[in-house]
Amino acid sequence: MAGSNVQHTIEKICEAHGGISRWRKLEAVEAVISVRGFLFKAKRRPTLSRVRVRASIGEPEFTFYDYPSTGRNSVFMGNEEVRITDAGHQVLVSRQQPRAAIRRLRRQLYWDALDFTYFGGYATWNYLVTPFLFTGDGFKIDMLEPQSNGLDYPVVLQVDFSPEFPSHCRRQIFYFDHDFLLRRLDYTAEVVSRWARAAHTCEKYRGFDGFKFPTKRRVRPLLIGQKPLARPVIVAIDIHELQLKEATD
Repeated sequence: MAGSNVQHTIEKICEAHGGISRWRKLEAVEAVISVRGFLFKAKRRPTLSRVRVRASIGEPEFTFYDYPSTGRNSVFMGNEEVRITDAGHQVLVSRQQPRAAIRRLRRQLYWDALDFTYFGGYATWNYLVTPFLFTGDGFKIDMLEPQSNGLDYPVVLQVDFSPEFPSHCRRQIFYFDHDFLLRRLDYTAEVVSRWARAAHTCEKYRGFDGFKFPTKRRVRPLLIGQKPLARPVIVAIDIHELQLKEATD
């Protein structure tokens, strides 16, 4: 991150979402979510209905509980490994370097449970820890001019992620409203396809323990320009419950 203006804007954004000082006292975000959309059909994966999840605050680690089946947990552990465990945390199956593996030819036809664990794990982890994520190292953040296409987003950030960071792509655009709440992010989901450019909207903000999270997220194709297609909805995420877990000494 460079520039005092950018730093001041990030501070305002974090304050609007709950405050960075309080965020740094947390250990994890836990939620109950449902996820569906065209991507699940395209990759032949079952949708998620009220699945409990946990996103670690201090590192890129994410768990889907009782998924892909009851008594089985899917665990994303950064770009190094994904695994499926039993209820006692015994590893049943795992895959090293899952980002490299998901680019192989078979994944164009369908994903297995470990493929989804990688994609769903890094994506949902990113969603739950943004914008506080940007107070860490490894990001180049620039302020852009607001769009002149009717979008009422006065704060626009261009964020360059480090090459090794588990996310959709290296460069993403984040749009914030007049209250500094995140309303949209644009990216290319490279593990799906280098053509999978999308606009991801954030709606229905709710308060949870003093923090604000969007409980309705929709991802739609962004083919040309800045206006997404109405259909199909590639991914639809709904948050039903959310808890902030404080770190224990």
